[in-house]
Amino acid sequence: MYDRWTRELARDAVASGESLSSVSRRLGVSRATLRDWRDRVGSESDPVDCPLCTNGKPPAGPYAHLLGLYLGDGCLSAGKKQVYALRVACDNKYPRLIHEAEASIRAVHPSRPVHRTQAVGYISVVSYWKHWPCLFPQHGPGPKHLRQIKLAEWQRDLVTEEPGGFLRGLFHSDGCRVANWATRRVAGELKRYEYPRYQFSNESSDIMALCQWALDLLAIPWRMPRPNALSVAKRQAVPSLDQHVGPKS
Repeated sequence: MYDRWTRELARDAVASGESLSSVSRRLGVSRATLRDWRDRVGSESDPVDCPLCTNGKPPAGPYAHLLGLYLGDGCLSAGKKQVYALRVACDNKYPRLIHEAEASIRAVHPSRPVHRTQAVGYISVVSYWKHWPCLFPQHGPGPKHLRQIKLAEWQRDLVTEEPGGFLRGLFHSDGCRVANWATRRVAGELKRYEYPRYQFSNESSDIMALCQWALDLLAIPWRMPRPNALSVAKRQAVPSLDQHVGPKS
């Protein structure tokens, strides 16, 4: 007898296009059982639990964070029966980042399982759902920096409510907190000073503009040393951003 989590995980994986043999090896479920679960999906009720399709909205904090992760290191891919896989790539070096990505996906879509897939150097946090394109209308063919990225009005409302979570997702995807240094001559002697700085890099001018907008919502000053790079380095700005982002771990 298999628990509900295993059955749902298997059904989602098969619906996404993964072969019965692969799912069987990964989950330890026989191909005959998987085939039976697959064939019964169409006869079972499939309630619409998408908040957008039922005139609602996802929870602001988890969604804003997940949106930042998606715009940085996330993607949607279509499988069979119009089931989409949301994948967020997380570096193996940052277990808390992986945990937070999983927690945000669970909070946004609590009725389905979330699992992790190991790849070379990173872990994909994955969730299957027909309605992921509803929650991420930015989905489309090709790299994000080669197409327009514009938030829907309801997305802007949620980010306005939780700009810190959105920035946490962005910076933990395509940013970092580093120790910078500079030299200054004091009393004729050259001295070296170190100070913390946040950096965010993205080739999409639209995503960069969204990062700038969210920082402005929190009144955190920033500058652009390059068109594809943003810096937060002022003495009071870094502690302010620390409250919402902090270093990866």
